[in-house]
Amino acid sequence: MALTITEKIVRNASGRSDCRPGEIVTCRVDLALLLDSGGPRRIWPRLKELGVGVWDPERIVLCTDHFVPAVDTASAAILKLTREFAAEFGINKFFDMQGIGHLMLAEQGFLQPGMFACGGDSHSTHGGAFGCYISGFGAIEMTGVTVTGEIWVPVPETVRINWEGEFQHGVVAKDIMLKLCRELGMNNGGVVMEYGGSTVRAMDMQERAVLCNMAAELGAETGIVEPDEVTLQALRDAGQQPAADAIEWCSDPDAVYKTRLDFSSAELEPQVAAPHAPSNSGPVGDYRGTKINQAYVGSCVGAKLSDLHMVAEVLRGRKVKPGTRLMVAPASARVMTAAAADGTLAVITQAGGIMLPTGCGACAALGAGILAEDEVCVSTTNRNFKGRMGANSASVYLASPYSVAAASVAGELVDPREMLGSPP
Repeated sequence: MALTITEKIVRNASGRSDCRPGEIVTCRVDLALLLDSGGPRRIWPRLKELGVGVWDPERIVLCTDHFVPAVDTASAAILKLTREFAAEFGINKFFDMQGIGHLMLAEQGFLQPGMFACGGDSHSTHGGAFGCYISGFGAIEMTGVTVTGEIWVPVPETVRINWEGEFQHGVVAKDIMLKLCRELGMNNGGVVMEYGGSTVRAMDMQERAVLCNMAAELGAETGIVEPDEVTLQALRDAGQQPAADAIEWCSDPDAVYKTRLDFSSAELEPQVAAPHAPSNSGPVGDYRGTKINQAYVGSCVGAKLSDLHMVAEVLRGRKVKPGTRLMVAPASARVMTAAAADGTLAVITQAGGIMLPTGCGACAALGAGILAEDEVCVSTTNRNFKGRMGANSASVYLASPYSVAAASVAGELVDPREMLGSPP
C-alpha cells in the first residue's frame, strides 16, 4: 500500500501493519520536549498526585526559554522549579538558558528522520524539517507522555505543498508561510503539511524549519519535509550520525494525499501579515508607508543565524531611523556566538540595533521588548494576535527578517528588495 511519510512514521510508531487517516492509534514516543512554560510547573504536580515518575529520562529534553532571564519573582520561581525537576528525575538533556527549545533539538541533532516525537509547545512542529513527526500537545497530554512514553493520535491526512523555482532576492521561507496562511487559512486541523518541490530542496535546514514551524499557524497537526542529503549533513554538523535508514523515510510516489497544491516561487513577493492574524497577509506593497515604533527580530522562527544574516545584509552601511527601535533576540546562545564571530552582531549594533537576551522574550510578551499601548511593531515572530506582544491596543505586523530590517531603517514598512540591489 502506498503511504505518505507521515503515515509510515505513525504506522511504525503504533506497531500497526495498517492504519488509515482518521483512525485513532496509540504511538510509542521516541522523544519528548518539555519547556519551562508548560512543562514541569504543570506536569510535576500531577506526577506527585499520581505517585509516579518519568518513563525514560534519556528520552526527555528539557529547556528553559520562555521565562529567561527571570524578570520578576514569579518567573524566577518557575525557573527554580524547572531546575529542580531536572535534578529530581535525572534529565541529562537539560538546556538551561541556552536557547529556545526548538532550536536546541535542531542544534543538538536530537531529531532523526522517521522519529515520532512530542513537544509541549505548539511550535514543536519546527522539528519536522528533519523528516520526523513532531507535534505540539498541552500539559495534560504531555503528562501522559512523560509517564508512559505513549500517546494516542488520529492518523492525519496529508496535504502536499510544492514550491517550484527560485526566489527573488529578498524573498524567503517566511514569505511562503504568510502567503499560505492567507491562501489556506488557519483551520487545517487533522492534516499534516508536507512541503516539497525544487524550492524546498534548495533550502537549508533553517529555512525548512520555518515552513514546519508555521504549520502551527495553519492549524495543521504538524509540517514535514522529506529527508535528503541536506538533512543528513545537518545531523553530522550537530555531531550525530544519521540513522542507517534515514534517507528511506519518504512518501511513496503514488501516495494518496488529501490534496496537492503547486506554487511558483519566482512570482512570490515579500509578504506582510497585518493585525491581528497571520492570515491577514498580503504583498508588502499593500502596507507600504505604515509607520512603526519597533522592529523586532526574535523567536524560534525568526532569530536563527540565517535570519540574523538577512538583517545584517540590509543594515550594512545603514542606520536605524531615529525614533524607531530595532530589538534583536538571538534564538540560542550558539546563534549569538556564531553571529558575534562572523561580524553579524557588530553590523547590527553599529546600525543602532539593541541586543536582547536569548529566549522567547517579547514574542510571547515576556521579558524585554514588549509593546506599550497603541505602539506599532513589525516582527519576525510567528503570531500577531491581539495582546500577543504586549498591550491589547498595540499592532503587530509579521514579516521576514529582510522586511523587518528594512522597516527599521525606513521607520515604516517598505519593500526590502529596494535595499538589496534588486528592486521590484
